[in-house]
Formats: sequence, C-alpha cells, structure tokens
Amino acid sequence: ETVEIVLPTTNKKKKFEYLERDLHPFLTYFAYYHLLCYTKTINHSKSKKREFGEWTHPDMVACYFPSGHWKTDVHDLSQMLGDVQLFFYSFEIKQRLSFGNLRESFFQAVSNSSWAHQGFLVAAEISQEPEFFEELSRLSRSFGIGVIRLNIENPDESEIYQPAEEKDLLDWDMINKLAVMNEDFRSFLNRVKTDAKSEEIRVEWYDKKMEAEEIIRKFRTA
Repeated sequence: ETVEIVLPTTNKKKKFEYLERDLHPFLTYFAYYHLLCYTKTINHSKSKKREFGEWTHPDMVACYFPSGHWKTDVHDLSQMLGDVQLFFYSFEIKQRLSFGNLRESFFQAVSNSSWAHQGFLVAAEISQEPEFFEELSRLSRSFGIGVIRLNIENPDESEIYQPAEEKDLLDWDMINKLAVMNEDFRSFLNRVKTDAKSEEIRVEWYDKKMEAEEIIRKFRTA
C-alpha cells in the first residue's frame, strides 16, 4: 500500500533585508497624515567631514505649518499678535529596536534632536518582550523622546508607541550648528522660512509623499 505523505504548509512570509533609508517614505507618509507636517531627509555625507558626527545629525526633520491647517482668520490674528507657531520635529531611524541596540539608539536620538520641539526614535521592528517594552517606556519618559513604529505591511497602521515630550523653546545654537555643518539642513531651514513668509507650502522642495500602495511596491522591489 502506498502512503502519501503530506508536508505541512506554512504562511510564514519570507524575511527580506532592507536599509534604513528604505523606511524614509513610510515616515514621510506617517508624518504627513498623522503629524500634519512635511519631512526632509538629511544626507550625512553632505556635512563637513571635520565636523561630522553621527550623534549630531538627525536622519530626517520635519516642519508643521499652521497656515496649512488653521482657518484664515485665526492665522491672520496669530500673525497680528506675533504668535504664529511653526513646529519642528527630529527623527532618528533604525531598522530594528531590541535590547542589543536600544540604549545606543535612544541616546543617539536624544543627542541629535535637542534642537527641535519634539524628537522621535523610529523603527519598523520593535521587540515585543515585556521587559524590553518596560525599558523603552522608561527611557522615553525620562528623556522625552517619543517612539514611532512603522508598519511596512500597511503604512496606515504605523503608530506612535510612546509620545514625545514637547519643548517650548528651540535650541537655536544647535540649529545654527546643524545649518553650518549640513547643506540639506540649511536648505530645509531656507525653505521653511520662505514658505512661512509666503504662506504657500512648496511641497516639491520636501521629501516626496507617496501613496501607501506605491510605498509598498517600491519597498518590495528595493
């Protein structure tokens, strides 16, 4: 008698490798729809070598423009009172967060986000160990750095794991240092200044915002 052997099937998806820069479109998408801001990638290679430091540069920055979301009368009144609030974000991106890289990644985010109103540590894969999440939460509360998890299967399900503390004042000394060091950051500031003054946001000067389907397609073929 012939016995047919049926091997069990699995729905486990093939794991593939990707680079941190492949996550940038996911963050741009999340920032646009959930933080209502426009992002700019900061290319570290454009920095002056003698002043280069990976703990100085954020991977991405962003700005929220109230003129794009407030009612015209409200915005005009805020201008009259000298209280138009641009809001700046700083992002440090990692592929994965686990106990193996948590502290170094976290303090890198602390170091290069001191200039902004809010700083975030961003990753696509975050350890689900209860002890890890407890430590992640403790560090976030202690230093005010938020955590964003990017969903590479469905960008609309990306989420803020831990909220970031909001700073009232910008660190202008650090902003000036970054502007001197890096061409992309300097360009970002000039663009923000121009758009804030004209009240017309030129989206083509920021990172391109793609729709979810296009992001996933490009990510899968990267």
